[in-house]
Amino acid sequence: MLTLHFAPNSRASRTLWLLEELGLEYELNRMDFHPKDLKSDEHRARHPLGRIPVLDDGDVSIYESGAIAEYILECHKNGGLKPASDDPRFPEYLQWFHYCEGMVMPPVNTIVVHTILLPPERQDETVRGQAERLLAKAWAPVEAAIEGREYLIGDFSAADTMLGHACIMSKRLGIVTDEAFPNLSAYADRLMTRPACAKAFSA
Repeated sequence: MLTLHFAPNSRASRTLWLLEELGLEYELNRMDFHPKDLKSDEHRARHPLGRIPVLDDGDVSIYESGAIAEYILECHKNGGLKPASDDPRFPEYLQWFHYCEGMVMPPVNTIVVHTILLPPERQDETVRGQAERLLAKAWAPVEAAIEGREYLIGDFSAADTMLGHACIMSKRLGIVTDEAFPNLSAYADRLMTRPACAKAFSA
């Protein structure tokens, strides 16, 4: 049985979303996004830095949301959510799958820190503004690429659970708007109509 160590409003939602899309059985170890849970000795034994998500699969324990997704798709079930290596869509799938952590999430993290996590007196509007501009630049090529498409590579794939998660977060942060990124805004709305996505974001 797979066990997902999970806290809401985190990258763990990506993993939950993928598990739901694939119809895999799992147990959810719900944690608070708070040091009392994440920095506990019990959780540090799973992840030395006290981060989430972590996925347990028998004797296997793995962290990093992208690595977890690859593990699930390779070792359990891919449900057609990962194109074969000889599929002409495969390079673009890989590109968007990894674009999330490489280009989008660093400025998202900075915005969250200086909007939500830090107390108001420690939030830096200059730092947040720089991150918002970087995030807008990062989304520009995705906005162009998804023109006329329902999902990132046409059909729904695991890349959508990665980059789509970040797109939904960016919309909630007010960066992806109907005015600035109409294609991405509509994409985020489409994703939220998928039952697996809605469940992951409401868990």
